[in-house]
Amino acid sequence: MASDTVWPLTKIPGEKLMVALTDMADYQVEDGVAVITIDNPPVNALSQGVRLTGPQSAAQQYFFFAERQAAKIPDIPRDTAEREINKVGVIGAGTMGGGIAMNMVNVGIPVTIVETSQDALDRGLGVIRKNYQNTASKGRISQQDVERRCGLITGSLELSDLADCDLIIEAVFENMDVKKEIFTRLDSIAKAGAILASNTSALNLNEIAAATSRPQDVIGLHFFSPANVMKLLEVVRGEKTAKDVIKTSMSFAKRIRKTAVLVGVCPGFVGNRMLFTRQAQAQQLILEGPLPHQVDKVIYDFGLPMGPFQMSDLAGLDIGWNKETSKGETIRDRLCELDRRGQKTGAGYYDYDEKRKPTPSPVVEEIIHEFATQAGMGSREISDEEILQRCIYPMINEGAKILQEGLAIRASDIDVVWVYGYGWPLYRGGPMHYANSIGLDKVVAALRQYQQQTGDEFWQPCKLLVELAEQGVGFS
Repeated sequence: MASDTVWPLTKIPGEKLMVALTDMADYQVEDGVAVITIDNPPVNALSQGVRLTGPQSAAQQYFFFAERQAAKIPDIPRDTAEREINKVGVIGAGTMGGGIAMNMVNVGIPVTIVETSQDALDRGLGVIRKNYQNTASKGRISQQDVERRCGLITGSLELSDLADCDLIIEAVFENMDVKKEIFTRLDSIAKAGAILASNTSALNLNEIAAATSRPQDVIGLHFFSPANVMKLLEVVRGEKTAKDVIKTSMSFAKRIRKTAVLVGVCPGFVGNRMLFTRQAQAQQLILEGPLPHQVDKVIYDFGLPMGPFQMSDLAGLDIGWNKETSKGETIRDRLCELDRRGQKTGAGYYDYDEKRKPTPSPVVEEIIHEFATQAGMGSREISDEEILQRCIYPMINEGAKILQEGLAIRASDIDVVWVYGYGWPLYRGGPMHYANSIGLDKVVAALRQYQQQTGDEFWQPCKLLVELAEQGVGFS
């Protein structure tokens, strides 16, 4: 893909919603970024395990095997030799870089973290120590463990200090030019055979790899935030990534207690690419009648930890937004211009009190009404069923496209991504398993109905989905 291609998903860091899913995340964030701790979580995909029978039990059994199946890569022989990883380098000591480093030292792997300034480095190392101290204060680890883990981390301001690392993970902000510059420099620094990984959540890995003379050593390791807590790791296979690099990365994920899913290169990979379709429909829905809290309630009642608008507020509405270039053309633009940038500013799609409890906002309702009027859209009553279908069915269709394009090995891999990366309720198995449970013919019929009503190609069912529905079978 050309370097000037716009990848819209760089603006939708959906995995950040998972900060809100667990109170076991001893996780502090600097610079005023919002974090929620939930003592009594909502229906949580990671903790459903009791009093489930029938379809719910079947979904859990399905997922048990899906997780194990994800580790199997058909075109990589089992006897493929793996590269040794005894020392890791991490570029970036921010929220993501620090969390990634913690995964390594938790299992005894020494890490060198590189930053561009001493202040940023000190702040990042301080956050890591604070995280461990919080864990120790709860009796989960000893003070000796704190010192041992922190002692495995070396801070540096020089990329050259990564020369002896076996694996180097870039974890800087989502800017292609910056990432390419880093990989070009790493190409002349890293030792032969070192694995060069990017933590990008959406950018074109092949373009990043092309900045080096060794694209076979480049792979994507997309950790989900907070990286020291979230179990999912999307392992992104570039067009030239060597098989031993893939196998080593999949095995390494297990070593640092992650569940890895191998995915191909496309905007947003698997998780964020599917999320984008849901977010797009959520934005469309509020122009037609339902308010943000109504859409969110439907998704929450379905079993996800929060709806699309609460998720956006948690991540920050100003991610990817630029005050200088904003033209106020979207609801999000208008909210950001009013400094309603999400939980961190006390207001976004919702108003928030000092405990970050959300309340529907009359200001937002007025803005939505204004945009709907400008678009010539009249408000109508929309059922919960339609809201759910319009948020979930496009995700299923996008998942089918991902399979059709060969960017995921199997449908169950997509489900693993969504359960472990986004909190899809385990008792529903994942979006592809859910599609099987309700019938692909029903999904196709609904997509066609919405396409007929709107004339929008967005709703066009993909070829694979239609073929499976016509055959009366589900995703295998």
